[in-house]
Amino acid sequence: MSTLGAATAADSVAPPPRWAIWAAHLTTLVVLPSGIWRIALVLGYPAGYLDESFADFETPGAQVWMLTLSVVSELLAFLTIGLVRPWGEVVPGWIPLIGGRAVRPMVAVVPAAVGAVALTVMWANIPWWWTYPHNDMTDTGDLVVGILYQPLVLWGPLLAAVTVSHYRRHRSPRSRSIGS
Repeated sequence: MSTLGAATAADSVAPPPRWAIWAAHLTTLVVLPSGIWRIALVLGYPAGYLDESFADFETPGAQVWMLTLSVVSELLAFLTIGLVRPWGEVVPGWIPLIGGRAVRPMVAVVPAAVGAVALTVMWANIPWWWTYPHNDMTDTGDLVVGILYQPLVLWGPLLAAVTVSHYRRHRSPRSRSIGS
C-alpha cells in the first residue's frame, strides 16, 4: 500500500475521544514513579532499603536489570499513546521497509489487550503492599515504595480502556452496524 493510501485509511477513522487521549497519556505517568525509584537504586541511593539489603542492588547485573526494567516499562507505556495518535495507525515513514504502511487494527489491538490483561493481573496485589513483610526495608522505605508502586494498578485498566476505544474506532463499517 502506498503512503497516500495508508494516510487515507487512517484519516477515515473517527478521532479518539478526549478521555481515551487522556488515559493513553496517563499510562506513561503511572509507570514513572516506580521507574524513578529503581533509577535511584541504580545511582546508589538505598531508597528505603536497609544497608545490608541494599548490597544486592549494587551489582552490575542488578543495576542493568533495574535500569532496563525502568526504560522498557516506560517505552511500553508510551506505546499506548499510539492507540490514539496517527503514528499508531500508519507506520512512521522513517522506519525502513514498512514505513508508510497502514497498521492493521488487530495488530495493535491483540497485543494491547493481552498486555492489559497481563498488567492487570501482575499489579492486582499492589494495593495490599503493606500487608506483606518487607524485612529488608526501613519503615519509611516500606511506606514510600508502596506509595510509588500504587499507580501501577491503573496501568492495565487504562490500557484496556484505550484498547477498546481503538478497536471500536477501527472496526469495519459492517461490524459497526451489527454491533450498534
